Amino acid sequence: MRTIPSSELIINADGSIFHLHLKPEQLADIVILVGDPGRVAMIAEYFDEKECEVANREFLTVTGTYKGKRMTVMSTGIGIGNIDICVTELDALANIDFATRQVKPDFRQLTLVRLGTSGAIQHDIEVGEVVFARTSLGFDGLISYYEGRDSVCDLRLEEAFSKHTDWYSKLPAPYFVDASKELFDHFKDSVREGITIAAPGFYAPQGRHVRLAPHDLKLNEKIEKFEFEGRRITNFEMEGSALAGLAALMGHRAATICTIIAQRVAKDACTDYKPFVRKMIEMALDKLALL
Repeated sequence: MRTIPSSELIINADGSIFHLHLKPEQLADIVILVGDPGRVAMIAEYFDEKECEVANREFLTVTGTYKGKRMTVMSTGIGIGNIDICVTELDALANIDFATRQVKPDFRQLTLVRLGTSGAIQHDIEVGEVVFARTSLGFDGLISYYEGRDSVCDLRLEEAFSKHTDWYSKLPAPYFVDASKELFDHFKDSVREGITIAAPGFYAPQGRHVRLAPHDLKLNEKIEKFEFEGRRITNFEMEGSALAGLAALMGHRAATICTIIAQRVAKDACTDYKPFVRKMIEMALDKLALL
């Protein structure tokens, strides 16, 4: 059995994982992921009780119970790179014996649900709606660094999308990964289904033009018109593809659920979006308590 070197998995002197500063016993099986550390407090205020609160850098974590169900809520910060850290370290907390640095014989499956905000790229999706990323589309390339990439990706969708958009060869290859079917079935009566893009930036990677123009000024138009077996791409965010891909490779259940706070086609945005986010949080907590 492989022993993981200390340089590959860094454990702090107090027995916590390197970036998250969590100890294995502080992690619940259900983990809610949010970008903003401030949103952790918003969610944790609904908990019946709190076991612990741990903070390091942008990673703020609270573990507690909601309607009797043990849950962890954690902020990831913004971007794909942070998801690589968070999902890998959460899996290590669940499935690596820190004393021996070996994989535990009994696999512990986590349920990882990202609650985020997003911009819609279809005319009929309104600000305030909640979109469940039944499939995540990654513009980031992260999953291709891992062995087994093709086993969790929809290769037909990749080919069709790349052909339709005349994808620029110097960009990372786009990839499509499905969310947990079990989680989609559990949430589908409360959300809109979508294909959600995870972009590696907020500006040009999402087609925004401030001073620097995107390489392909018409890419968003092509994305809006793309259809595959009756399905459309619905919205932009910045983390879901890595979450879906890594979780699928590791055997965890994962999903990304986003409140729409901007209408990119109508070029409209809502800055007072907290009431919409709170409504999504309340729905998600109630659903997760029933798992």
